[in-house]
Amino acid sequence: MTEPGQHHTVEPLTHLGDIPVETFLRDYWQKKPLLIRNAFPEFETPITGEELAGMALEEQIESRLIEENGIEGPWQLRTGPFTEEDFFSLPNSHWTLLVQAVDQWIPEVAALKERFRFLPDWRLDDIMISYAADQGSVGPHYDFYDVFLLQAEGKRRWHLGAKADASNPRVEGTPLNILKEFEAQASWLLEPGDMLYLPPQYSHWGIAEGGCTTISIGFRAPSASTMLEDLAAELAAGLPDHYRYTDPDLALPANPSEIDAATVARVQRHLADWLQQPQNIAQWFGAIMTEAKYPDTVALDAGSADDWREQLAAGGSLILNPGSRCAFAREPASLFVDGESFPAPLLFAEGFCQSRTLDQHDIDAYPELAASGGLLDLLVSQGSLIYPEALTDYDQEDDQDE
Repeated sequence: MTEPGQHHTVEPLTHLGDIPVETFLRDYWQKKPLLIRNAFPEFETPITGEELAGMALEEQIESRLIEENGIEGPWQLRTGPFTEEDFFSLPNSHWTLLVQAVDQWIPEVAALKERFRFLPDWRLDDIMISYAADQGSVGPHYDFYDVFLLQAEGKRRWHLGAKADASNPRVEGTPLNILKEFEAQASWLLEPGDMLYLPPQYSHWGIAEGGCTTISIGFRAPSASTMLEDLAAELAAGLPDHYRYTDPDLALPANPSEIDAATVARVQRHLADWLQQPQNIAQWFGAIMTEAKYPDTVALDAGSADDWREQLAAGGSLILNPGSRCAFAREPASLFVDGESFPAPLLFAEGFCQSRTLDQHDIDAYPELAASGGLLDLLVSQGSLIYPEALTDYDQEDDQDE
């Protein structure tokens, strides 16, 4: 494990197999699947299935168990936290444990995200890791987001099907969205270090051949309805009352009861005009795309670094909470952290989002940020900035339990 205060430089991937990432973005990203053999040569899993099960015992960690032939019926879903007895009572095959956001707790897992920085940071969601007993799976299904499926331990056979949508029938009697009909168009056996990229809505079915661990690197894709609802509220709050529907170009109507094509076109122009607020849209989008997936986890660290001034002056540092998210915008110069927008010097915001680390040099360069009640106080008070030592808290607790 990473020692307190110790950071390893992890470079983003430049190739996916033999394919340069530029070619991948042009030809595959959100377009078609890609199997990448030996994407991570000599890959060693950052967490074993047994350690993953240990995480699923913790109340603050989201976990699920899926049994293909459960006591309550096919594709039975249970949510954690679990007990050791839950695992002892499982059959020898046909079950899967899934643990969300493992990157928030295990530094080596978090480091994997650095390899995918050829994509925007704010698109990355979290790293889910699953352990499956022999023949374990979550059934044939599809997702609404891009995902890289990295084989960590053991072997899993992936079957790839056609694109699917809400019109495809589902298996009844289970809360899982399992496709009732699935026909594989391609199949591959993945071994440690192999990786499969899947764009949204491609149906797939991964089945363990022996016990295996798979790492899922998923990407955020807010729905159009969520974005429009949120954006409308944000922009409407800033529009003055005199912005109203107008029709100075009104012609004699053929029928006074008709909402005609000219009226519809006029409304469209009004809406387009009201949306022409690129700075406000940047502020809104930066906020929603940096919302923490588990804000309660971030809040657990609120104020834990209140003495940061003394610590930084003595050579210490602050880092972005592993459960936090950040991004920046140039116009206006803004730093987005955990769903909030803060005005900040552009060079500072850009540098912090790159390194996610602060030390005394940053304070010397931007003293206004260290003012009482300023940006750093706000980020510390909400748990977004913590000490590097906090990264090892989970491992220390785990050692004590043993």
